[in-house]
Amino acid sequence: MRRKLVFLLVLGLVWPLTGLVLVKAFSASDYVAVIQIDGIIDPISARYLTRSLDKATEDGARLMVIKLNTPGGLLSSTRDMVEDILGAKIPVVVYVFPTGAHAASAGTFITAAANFAVMAPGTNIGAASPVASGGVDLPKTLEKKVKEDTKAFIRSIANKRNRNSQALEETVTKALSYSAEEAVEKRVADFIASDLTDLLAQLHGQTAETVTGFVTLYTQESSIKEIEITLFERFLSILAKPNIAFTLFFIGQLGILVELITPGFIGPGVVGVISLALAFIGIGHLPVNWVGVGLLLFSMILFFFELQEPGIGIFGIGGLISFVLGAFLLFGGVAAPDIPMPSLRVSIWVIAVTAGIIGAFLLSFLYLVSTVRRSQIGISSSRDELIGQSGIVISPLTPSGTIRVGDELWTATTTADNVIREGEEVIVIGVYENVLKVSKVSKES
Repeated sequence: MRRKLVFLLVLGLVWPLTGLVLVKAFSASDYVAVIQIDGIIDPISARYLTRSLDKATEDGARLMVIKLNTPGGLLSSTRDMVEDILGAKIPVVVYVFPTGAHAASAGTFITAAANFAVMAPGTNIGAASPVASGGVDLPKTLEKKVKEDTKAFIRSIANKRNRNSQALEETVTKALSYSAEEAVEKRVADFIASDLTDLLAQLHGQTAETVTGFVTLYTQESSIKEIEITLFERFLSILAKPNIAFTLFFIGQLGILVELITPGFIGPGVVGVISLALAFIGIGHLPVNWVGVGLLLFSMILFFFELQEPGIGIFGIGGLISFVLGAFLLFGGVAAPDIPMPSLRVSIWVIAVTAGIIGAFLLSFLYLVSTVRRSQIGISSSRDELIGQSGIVISPLTPSGTIRVGDELWTATTTADNVIREGEEVIVIGVYENVLKVSKVSKES
């Protein structure tokens, strides 16, 4: 009887755990994680891949499929993504998809690094010759150095995944690009799949090597779970666009300048600080040239000095020149060279518009200041003309009161020992700000 009780107790404890293990094993064998990277390879893409791989591994997925369509990207982000793929604990498939997509430049390295490189019909891969981050050709000496490093990088990936190292190397040395059929023929890619279902069917039963050992794939009946990019990552990807980051920087500059010249409004200062903070977040995810950032900050200092002492001079002109140069140099230029990608420079139209707004702002401010100064000069002149004019006392001057000169009422004062009654005539003998000095008109005159 005692043995039966012990057996039932052990069974009661072990059975739920066994059930959990079986459920986890079953779900793991059926679970295929899918992510989609569509666009430039940048730190946001690398962050998305790292998070997705970690989540898929923790959740027990047996396979990660990366649907890829990219024109290229940053070499630093590409290296991070290749490192994640090569070090993954689960098999990784890069699927160049949909039809018409391409895995250009950075995409070539990422695709080659996968356990299985798969192409959709009508796609292409290649053109990985190094250029500067702005998209221009490199100087010959630097080009040779960078090209050798990039060739070694692509060869190491090819050898690790048993791909055609020569064909992949020629995407770097000759900027070659291969169609889906050519990529499979040259062993750059493994096979062509029309869609995700076809891909999983062709993978079924194949073996992949991971850092934890060899894994046999059973994918024909697998369920698919997409890991979406988070709202925060989408927000970062918007900020990390050159035109957006630069525009936020400009708004921040303008807001802080307005707050400095009109202290107390608070609103422009708050908007300016928030905009600058968002701009620096975006800049931090781009290959920034800090000389450009320095020039933009210097331009703000020059604008401030110009507004303190208005008059189109060295500060205003110098600030505008510094602003335009900083905008041109903000991204790229002296930054580390990258594999081919769309230009990361600020649009010339954005620079022209923002420079025009700053110019218009300065001119408007200068016009306002000059108008105020002219009006002040006019007021001074008109007050001087009051001297010698006569007026009528409206309220007794004892010694101060009110008089009428023409159609205007003025505060007036006379000598301390003199009282001038209401209705009496006076003559203006001096003007002090808004107060007229008067004397009583003698009856003899």
